[in-house]
Amino acid sequence: MPTSGGAVTPESDLLNGRERRQLDIVRRWGTIGALLLTVGSLGGGAAPIYSPLYGVPVLGLFSRMPSVAMGVVWTGIFMIVSAWLALGRFVRPGRPRLVSRSQMDRTLLMWTVPLVFCVPMFSRDVYSYLAQSEIAARGLDPYVLGPANALGVDHILTRGVPNIWRETPAPYGPLFLAFGRVTAMITGDHVVSGVFVHRLLVLCGLAMIVWALPRLAARFGVPPVGALWLGALNPLVLFHIVIGVHNDGLALGLMLVGLELAMRGLEPLRWSWITLGAATIVCGAMVKIPALAALGFLGVMVARKLGGQLKHLALVAGVMAAIAGVGIVAICLGTGFGFGWMETLNVASTVKSWMSPPTALGFLGAGTGIMLGLGNHTESMIALTRLLGQGIYVVITVGLLWRSFKGRIKAMNGLGAALGAILVLGPVLQPWYVLWAAIPLATAVVGPKFRMFAMVTSAVIAVILPPTGSAFDGRAYTVPQAVAGAVITFAICVLIARKRVGPFLKSDPV
Repeated sequence: MPTSGGAVTPESDLLNGRERRQLDIVRRWGTIGALLLTVGSLGGGAAPIYSPLYGVPVLGLFSRMPSVAMGVVWTGIFMIVSAWLALGRFVRPGRPRLVSRSQMDRTLLMWTVPLVFCVPMFSRDVYSYLAQSEIAARGLDPYVLGPANALGVDHILTRGVPNIWRETPAPYGPLFLAFGRVTAMITGDHVVSGVFVHRLLVLCGLAMIVWALPRLAARFGVPPVGALWLGALNPLVLFHIVIGVHNDGLALGLMLVGLELAMRGLEPLRWSWITLGAATIVCGAMVKIPALAALGFLGVMVARKLGGQLKHLALVAGVMAAIAGVGIVAICLGTGFGFGWMETLNVASTVKSWMSPPTALGFLGAGTGIMLGLGNHTESMIALTRLLGQGIYVVITVGLLWRSFKGRIKAMNGLGAALGAILVLGPVLQPWYVLWAAIPLATAVVGPKFRMFAMVTSAVIAVILPPTGSAFDGRAYTVPQAVAGAVITFAICVLIARKRVGPFLKSDPV
């Protein structure tokens, strides 16, 4: 069970003079990386189809040098990831001296502020958001009409949407589309301002994550600065939430804030706080549905507080179901979008990517069948393996709920593991989906094996995904050239700074 209260208290002594100097180097190293990402995005990012940068002196030059621009971007990626890894040394659980909360907050600001002005990278999803928001602003139903049908194929917002999504309806919750509708009313067809306003919305989600993470971590006995390091400062957050403008950040922020608010009502038991927290979680689910899983694990914590018997579990399950039902109906009717989102939840499954284990297994099975002369049954095999994946993650989630109810694992650990299973075994898997598991687990797990696994996984995913947001059709040489140039540039930077960077490669002094 979580500890009482939620105050963030210091867990260790402050860093000594030598360590503060090292921290300053880490901060500057990461800040330089963020600035390089911002500059390189002018030519390497997923710019609008009609980019205002073309023809602008100096700034427009980057778009005519894609290999150079991408090399600058990848150098920035390497610098941020290496700085994040070095920073992890100062937040390791059990260390006698940790960075302070104020030092962590300043580091987050130094690395995040330059990225606010980046051209979107890693994905073009934000352009889908803009088109779907404009459909909603026109009074049309984004759960029925795709951008091409509602706006026309030649509309400036439709042109920015990837081809595969131009005729598909919106797969997001009505609350997110309600936010988007307001954005469209403010920015209209202006793509750049629309992207910026959507980024501000995502940054609100990041602010909620930063507010809730240390408080939840303190409840579960995890150093708050360690939770912020793995959660808010994670390169995947910086790259895919801040730069990529994915609405997962808003959904995660609402989910975590809801959990923190609800836990304020556990000791002593106060249903007003629990209801408020549960309602906030429902709001997160009305942005992206996976957030709804948090209601189950919140219910488990409340049931244990009531006495931990099956009757208490049944009672709380009924209460949570009622809160979810009322909240969903209120949001669906209040926004005017109705319940069409229930029919579009599987829109993303039209993409058949090898990154999803069930889909990859389906491809493997279909390929084996073709080799054996049994015919091409790819669609059937993928449908079967995806169905099996969904069945498995349901079993895993139920098992984790039961173990949490019995007190064998922390509820937040169960939530993180369940979200990881739901998304990994789902029909589609994107790199930023890792955050749905990593951020809740950052609040409750202190084990060195998990920390190492999460650190390595985040770092590897952060550097292997091309930040282009496009395929560079006809220019396959661009990415290899950019990576090679970035590796050389990064190595030179390390060699120049080796006298100061060197201490990070050594173990902590006793």
